[in-house]
Amino acid sequence: MGMFSKEAPSESKDLDQQAQELGIGGHLAPESDEWGYKKRMQRRQEIQIKRVSERNREKGLVILFTGQGKGKTTAALGLALRMLGHGEKVAIVQFIKGGWEPGEAKALKSFGDKLQWHSLGEGFTWETQNRLRDKQLASKAWQKAMKYLVNKEQKLVILDEVVIAIKLGYLDLEEVLMGISKRPPLTHVVLTGRGAPEKLIKYSDLVTEMTLVHHPFKEQGVRAQAGIEY
Repeated sequence: MGMFSKEAPSESKDLDQQAQELGIGGHLAPESDEWGYKKRMQRRQEIQIKRVSERNREKGLVILFTGQGKGKTTAALGLALRMLGHGEKVAIVQFIKGGWEPGEAKALKSFGDKLQWHSLGEGFTWETQNRLRDKQLASKAWQKAMKYLVNKEQKLVILDEVVIAIKLGYLDLEEVLMGISKRPPLTHVVLTGRGAPEKLIKYSDLVTEMTLVHHPFKEQGVRAQAGIEY
């Protein structure tokens, strides 16, 4: 993960603890009088300014969206939209999906050559029914991804459902980690897919696990709908 440790300095941890103890305010704060509340929030602001000032590094992040819940690809594409809004170049490589053009791809076409989108899969395993073909396509997608990962012009590279490709045995985790490590220092990479292996979780800088609480398909028989699932 480079020359820097992931661990925050002890001073920063102390500030984090103070911030947590002071809380986020509102009616969660214990003060009943406005003067006392104002003093608490002033102290919270002072702590926050120190926290921000001490954390001034920049680095290309490894971001992982995993878990059983819906929204992993949606979260990744939200980052794509944000990066495009800053005028940076984004590359998206989809490893499993590819049988249809999602609404996001249509909407993001307006960014022209700032966005490169490749859907190189042919669908879910029960649709393709061909492990050899699936593995060949995953390998092709990875080769495409590597071209973007080593290109310093790409500020963000999204490897959508690459975790699934790894889990299914179509890609080697060590090869993926090695490829990610070759990217320029300020290039961010996002990986999505449920069931991320522990080694990938530990390797990543930012990990969000989507938790499934309710799902309309399983519970209500609601099919995939345009604008929601695709």
